[in-house]
Amino acid sequence: MKIIVMGAGVIGVTTAWYLAEQGHEVEVIDRQPGVGLETSFANAGQVSPGYSTPWAMPGLPLKAARWMFQKHAPLVVRAAAVNAPMLRFMTQLLTNCTHHAYDINKSRMLRIAEYSRDCQAELRRATGITYDDGQKGLIQLFRTDKQVEHAHEDMRLLAESGVTHELLGTEEVLKYEPGLSGARALLKGGLRLPGDESGDAYLFTQRLAAMAAEKGVSFRFRTEIEAIEAASDAIYGIRTSAGRLTADAYVLALGSYSPRLLKPIELDLPVYPVKGYSLTAPITDESRVPTSTVNDETYKVAMTRLGDRIRIGGTAELTGWRLKLSQDRRETLELSFNEMYGGADLSRARYWTGLRPCTPDGTPVIGPSGRYSNLWLNTGHGTLGWTMACGSGRILADRISGKRTDIPALDLSLDRYKS
Repeated sequence: MKIIVMGAGVIGVTTAWYLAEQGHEVEVIDRQPGVGLETSFANAGQVSPGYSTPWAMPGLPLKAARWMFQKHAPLVVRAAAVNAPMLRFMTQLLTNCTHHAYDINKSRMLRIAEYSRDCQAELRRATGITYDDGQKGLIQLFRTDKQVEHAHEDMRLLAESGVTHELLGTEEVLKYEPGLSGARALLKGGLRLPGDESGDAYLFTQRLAAMAAEKGVSFRFRTEIEAIEAASDAIYGIRTSAGRLTADAYVLALGSYSPRLLKPIELDLPVYPVKGYSLTAPITDESRVPTSTVNDETYKVAMTRLGDRIRIGGTAELTGWRLKLSQDRRETLELSFNEMYGGADLSRARYWTGLRPCTPDGTPVIGPSGRYSNLWLNTGHGTLGWTMACGSGRILADRISGKRTDIPALDLSLDRYKS
């Protein structure tokens, strides 16, 4: 088939790659001048299946209430941006904060993320692609006894999903991450996930796109997608700034902007943008930087080594589609890194923000659109687009091609939101 993929981030490019592998004629369309220039550009750098956890969890409402009065809270709600879509997302998020919903949602996320990590490893073996990647695991750092206590619940779900993990004491953490020695007094321990990885999502997206082009995938950049044209049960074209384009099938992989295109054709996609930030800084002291990648549970900040750079990413801000850089969020990232490590020149850091496309249950939407037979969705990955990219692209390519998927995928589609 001829297939148009809308969106050239890491999700769109991996989808295009796997579709081309299966013999389809693929065209990727994006408004940017190249691939990976929005949410995929400077994320936290973690391929972290073991850390795949929905934000909607028991206890979140109380935590969120406390965070409202903290300067360096992991979650910030900008009052000036509160509107009906935000309130709807927050309401749906809160309804998923039960133990039952959390177990279902986390198990789904782990399933996709573990599969995706395996697909990515297979892709490395098959193509030799490199992207400042490392396979040295991830450590979730705990500063309080309560955080260690809460880790046991996640460990139960990790065990049920077959994810290798180990709870570490402070001295054991330092064996894996000696750069944390200056923060010994702050640490109570950590949860190590040896199967997790790291890498530069932007570099990966660029290099995979180049390989996809060699396979015949065409890329149309600087092209605004204005509308999807639909009949009663099928898509018959998309209207763009370059004119009307047609194909046999269409894939929507536009992240946070996906709902805007679906609303006029009467599809309700529960995806809302949650703003995240990152700093990318040069290493100045090899003895005071991560060996691999760590997460500071207190501030929800990730710190990842990418070659000779450190990527510090995290925080969550509900502020609609605004892309203005906030100074207070930068201060939170700097605080977390300086308390834990400190071996990078943050005055020379590149400060960046991006919109994570989040669903209220944490699981992405991967599969048919339901109403339109030739429209497929691959969006809503939240903070885990990089972690889930290869698996999501492979799942969707298999479904479009009518193949049996390697993992259960029917519960990943938009249909799960039908009451």
